[in-house]
Amino acid sequence: MSIRSLTFAALMLACAAPLQAADSDGPLAKERGQFRPLVVIAPSSVDPTLVELQKALAEPANRKSFDERKLVLFTVVNTIGKRDGKDLDPQSTMALIRELKLGATGLTKVILVGKDGEKRFEHSGPIEAKDIFAAIDQFPPAENQAAPAAPATPAPAEPAAKPGKAAGNSKAPKALDD
Repeated sequence: MSIRSLTFAALMLACAAPLQAADSDGPLAKERGQFRPLVVIAPSSVDPTLVELQKALAEPANRKSFDERKLVLFTVVNTIGKRDGKDLDPQSTMALIRELKLGATGLTKVILVGKDGEKRFEHSGPIEAKDIFAAIDQFPPAENQAAPAAPATPAPAEPAAKPGKAAGNSKAPKALDD
């Protein structure tokens, strides 16, 4: 009997885990409407594309352009993720990779995601900061105005009519005769 219980519990957990993962928001979803994520996925921390891009973004002029365009830098090196230099937990890193829907490759990828959450630019190999800024400047004006979706507020509910009575019939009740 206990084996059946354990098997049943394991099956329940296996079925519930994907549902919980689907409910959680990944790092890109949290940035939607506020920032443009620039994601660099590299096989090692000494990857030339990653090193050169980080060095270029550290320059004051490029940093100013980076901030003006409301970018945020995500890096993933060997499944270790960071957001603007701060470590992400492993679940967030894996969620980031899943959100981008990338296949397994050994190449360094640079991906630019718009404020609307859509992939706007993907490049393999070395790239310069000015090329990224030029790509952003060519975005449609509507993307530059993207704002986070406001939660839908329900309209005030009208008082419900009693069953059996028409909603438009609102005459005063007649006085009762004794």
